[in-house]
Amino acid sequence: MKDKKDIKKIVLAYSGGLDTSIIIPWLKENYNDPEIIAVSGNVGQADELEGLEEKAKKTGASKLYIEDLTDEMVDEVIFPSMKMGATYEQYLLGTAFARPIIGKRLVEIAKKEHADAICHGCTGKGNDQVRFELAIKRFAPEMTIIAPWREWDIKGRDEEIDYAEVHNVPLKISRETNYSKDKNLWHLSHEGLDLEDPANEPKYEQPGFLEMGVSPVDAPDVPTYVTIGFEKGVPVSIDGEKMKGSDIVRKCNELGGKNGIGLLDIVENRLVGMKDRGVYETPGGTILYHAHAALEMITVDKDTAHMKTKLAVDFADLIYNGKWFSPLREALSAFADKTQEHVTGEVKLKLYKGNIINAGITSPCSLYSENLVTFEESDYNQNDATGFINLWGLPDTVQALREQHKL
Repeated sequence: MKDKKDIKKIVLAYSGGLDTSIIIPWLKENYNDPEIIAVSGNVGQADELEGLEEKAKKTGASKLYIEDLTDEMVDEVIFPSMKMGATYEQYLLGTAFARPIIGKRLVEIAKKEHADAICHGCTGKGNDQVRFELAIKRFAPEMTIIAPWREWDIKGRDEEIDYAEVHNVPLKISRETNYSKDKNLWHLSHEGLDLEDPANEPKYEQPGFLEMGVSPVDAPDVPTYVTIGFEKGVPVSIDGEKMKGSDIVRKCNELGGKNGIGLLDIVENRLVGMKDRGVYETPGGTILYHAHAALEMITVDKDTAHMKTKLAVDFADLIYNGKWFSPLREALSAFADKTQEHVTGEVKLKLYKGNIINAGITSPCSLYSENLVTFEESDYNQNDATGFINLWGLPDTVQALREQHKL
């Protein structure tokens, strides 16, 4: 950890939101006026990037990198996680998916710029501080990390706004709309304000609250059908049209958003130990996870499917807890890849007012045999079940005989 007086150049993970906007002048004041190089990872947050360079420079940064990481996030983190079926307490890991990719790029730019430190705007209460810092430690273990929320005297978001007003930092929010949000191609999270009390219903129907879609209440009265094609567990097409991964997510976001798909309101267990209430919008991701699981029903054998379900919890924990770049995550990804060798086919879904309804599954690698399962005549010999049940139930039979003193 370098002394403050020796830190001349800092790379800042910069979103342009409240936290990182005031961090630039704060660093200037508290670290002997160092050069600030802002880095924004474009992970699909679209309009949030507009005017970012002008804002960063106006508040004191010397330059801004906007790095397009969307395809990397989708292809190298999201789809591999979907292969495993990883969810954390129902949460589809939207924020956690982006952090390792952004953290790695921060290190690359810090090395390129010969920076003395990397700074982030994560609070000392949340998960993102761990995710960013573990990624930094993995690729630059010697790097000094600055986390202002663990240093400054600012106590909360109202005081942040006060600081911004005093330092003429432009903000797009007000005290009344000051939800803590994180947006990328995969999702949008909402925390804070009225949502801090789990007794309060989210304002789904209030104009401006939802950004990626509509409430199921406001969704069309006519269902939308979509067919998603997969090759070895990876989405490759929508309604027969081949697309790259990020475009598939965008299209599913559009379809899911207008049909009220993918809203989640949960109280989750943060890594640091406290419970936190979050409201998430994940329209496209919810569709893709559902379609993938549906295809696995007919293409993955029972033992593998059950084991994958168990390991998915551990896999999701690793992502949530910032350990994407760990040997165990890599080993589990290798397992997931093996399970996906035959997960190829198409899934037709009906989207209707927040619901996803299966409307047909086909695969050239299906394990489903209509001949075996039919209620009509088949090649299956039902008499085979007698011997099977006798052997399967032998422990129960022996237990009963012991209780009857007949052994």
